Amino acid sequence: MRIQIHGSELAAATAAAALSWVGHQVHWVPHATMRWPALQAADWLRREPDLLDRLEEGFEQGTLTLANGADEAASQGIDILWLALSPEQREEADELVAETAGRQQGPLILVNNSTFPVGETERLEARLGGNGRRAVALVDMIEEGRAWASFTRPGRWLLGCDDEQAEAQVREVLRAFNRRRDVIQLMPRRAAELTKLATIGMLATRISYMNEIAGLADSLGVDVEYVRQGMGADSRIGYEYLYPGCGFGGPHFSRDLMRLADVQEASGRHSALLEQVLDINEQKKETLFRKLWTHFHGQLEGRTLAIWGAAFKPGSARIDHAPVLTLLEALWAQGVRVRLHDPAATPALRASVGDHPLLSLFDGDPYAACDGADALMLVTEWKHYWNPDWPRLAKLLRERLLLDGRNIYDPSHVASWGLTYRGIGRRADPQGRSTRR
Repeated sequence: MRIQIHGSELAAATAAAALSWVGHQVHWVPHATMRWPALQAADWLRREPDLLDRLEEGFEQGTLTLANGADEAASQGIDILWLALSPEQREEADELVAETAGRQQGPLILVNNSTFPVGETERLEARLGGNGRRAVALVDMIEEGRAWASFTRPGRWLLGCDDEQAEAQVREVLRAFNRRRDVIQLMPRRAAELTKLATIGMLATRISYMNEIAGLADSLGVDVEYVRQGMGADSRIGYEYLYPGCGFGGPHFSRDLMRLADVQEASGRHSALLEQVLDINEQKKETLFRKLWTHFHGQLEGRTLAIWGAAFKPGSARIDHAPVLTLLEALWAQGVRVRLHDPAATPALRASVGDHPLLSLFDGDPYAACDGADALMLVTEWKHYWNPDWPRLAKLLRERLLLDGRNIYDPSHVASWGLTYRGIGRRADPQGRSTRR
C-alpha cells in the first residue's frame, strides 16, 4: 500500500521503518521541529536497537522515501494517511488532514497513531470530506528502548474502528505483524483512545501505591520486598508494576498521564485519585535526597555525591521528567557537588542543565564518578550497574553509603562489604568491620 506518515515521534520513525520493511511504499514527512538530519543525530533514536538500520535499509531499497518539508508531501495518491504527532501538534493535524484530503482523489483511510484527546479521531474524520473516507484510532503501544520489537512482534494492537471496510484496510497494512495469532483488539474509536489513557493511569496508580507501602514499610522497620512478593503472589494482583522506586518519568508515560488528567478536568469530573498519584510520584523523586539528608543529619554542604543513572529508564537516552532532575535541584540547593555517570543520557542532561559548577559528567567508567565521593546514589537501573566491584566501591566511597533508588541490590550482601544500604522500603547497616576480601 501507499502510506504517508507524518511526525517526528518515535512512533513515526518506527512505523516508517517497519511498514517499508515489509514492502509498503512509505513516504515519511518528519515534523518541522525535527527534520531528518536532527532525528538521525538524536541519541534517543540512535540507541533504539535495529531502528536506524531498518530506516537506512528502507531508503536503499526505495520502499521508504523522505520529505524534508511538509510541502514535499507525496503528490501522487495514497491509501493511508498515518499521523504519529505529539499532543502539542494537535492543531496542525486539522490543517494537514484537510490539505491531504483536498489533494486526494478517491478513498482514503486516516490512521491516528497520535495520543490526542478522546474523540479527536472522529473529529479528524470530519476533515476528510466524506465520500467513504474513514479515520481509525491505532493506539501508540511503542515501548522506548525496544520500539522495533514492540511494533514488529506486538503483544496486541488496540484498534478503534467503527467501519468494516476501514478495519479490513488496516488489518491488511498490519498483516505481516499479525500472523502467529490475531493480536488486533477491536473496539469503538473513543473507547480505544480512553483505554490508552486509562491503562497509563492504572500503571501509574500501582507504582504510586507501592511507593506509599514502601514508605510505610520503612517507618515500621519492614523489608518491603517481602510485602511486594506477598502481594504479587495474589492472583488478583500479580507482580507487574509493583516495584517501588524513586519515581517514574519519561516523555510518553508522564505526558499521557497528564493527558488523562486533562480529559478528567474537561469532562467536569475532577479525579482526586489521579491527583494523588501525580503528587506521590513527585514526592518520591525527592526520596533519595531525604535519605541522604537524614543520614548526614542535614549537614550536606561541601559534600560530594556520585550518581549512577540519569535516563528516565534503562535503554533510553532521554531525561524527560526523570527523577534525576528533581534530585539535582535539591542537591545543588544544599551545595552538594555531584559526579554523575550515565552511558547514554549525559548529552541530554548537559543540554538541560548546562555546565553547572557543581556537576561533573561521566559516560565511560562508572567508578570514575565515585572517586572522591562520600556516597553513591543509584537512580537508573542500567544492567551494568547490577553487579559492581564491591571491594573497589567500598574503598572509593568515603562514607560508604549506598542509596538504591530502584531496589536492585540485596541489602545484606551490600552490608557485608561494610557499606550502609538505604533503598526504597529496604535498609541494612554493616555489622562491625567487614571481613570480606
